[in-house]
Amino acid sequence: MILSMTAFARQSVEKSWGNGTWELRSVNSRFLETNFRLPESFRYLEGQLREKLRKKLKRGKVDCNLRIDTSCAAEGEFSINRQLASGLLKSHEELQNFAGIQQQPDLSRLMFWPGINKSAEVDSDKMEAELLEGLDQAIDQLINMRRREGESLTEIIQQRLSGMEEQVVIVRQEMPALLQAQRDKILARFEEVQLEFDEQRLEQELVLMAQKADVDEELDRLDTHVKEVARLLNKGGTVGRRLDFLMQELNREANTLGSKSISVKTTNASVELKVLIEQMREQIQNIE
Repeated sequence: MILSMTAFARQSVEKSWGNGTWELRSVNSRFLETNFRLPESFRYLEGQLREKLRKKLKRGKVDCNLRIDTSCAAEGEFSINRQLASGLLKSHEELQNFAGIQQQPDLSRLMFWPGINKSAEVDSDKMEAELLEGLDQAIDQLINMRRREGESLTEIIQQRLSGMEEQVVIVRQEMPALLQAQRDKILARFEEVQLEFDEQRLEQELVLMAQKADVDEELDRLDTHVKEVARLLNKGGTVGRRLDFLMQELNREANTLGSKSISVKTTNASVELKVLIEQMREQIQNIE
């Protein structure tokens, strides 16, 4: 199974203490990189969250966000944080004395001061367990989306591999005729100018020319690398780096094929191969 590194997941947790929302975003990266945005009171969970992600993901940059809203908790479960309210009123009085201005505190604003509404006692262990369960569900969603994206990437790459195989077949079929045409062309030029030449030496030069233009080894290596890419796609797992390396090898062989070209047909085949390789490489950058 091939997994993409690009995915998104959102999971809500609705409980008596309120709502929590996990959001996971994943993009391509050489290694596994995890970043967290958590409410201050849950910062202590970061190490545990990172370990959960590392157990299920191998590569990719993953942003993990948690939002918690307790404003929708059951009615009657709130009370005034008297200690905080007392401190705020005392600070208000001190500020009045300092400024020499007498003004009644705005109780409507005070009611919305962060932390002024204190919820009833919450089982923190239970809340933590419920949030972590929600994260597990979000990670599963992320992996499922990675899997779907991976299937699409695999299909695209397999199409390009088929295109490469077609180009290799074309060059193999054309090469004998191209080499013979090159040989006949050289002999015709010698006859045209009626030059005297050593037939044995000319034959040696023609053989040397054919060897320089021979691309059987390049075609064989292209075939081998194409088969290896197909094997890795079928195998699945964490194969992105290996596939990227094979793209470099394929590109090297395509360049060599182009440098040995003796006709427009082989030049065009080399260009088409490089286009297909680049298209595959763009997709492989997203494979885990």
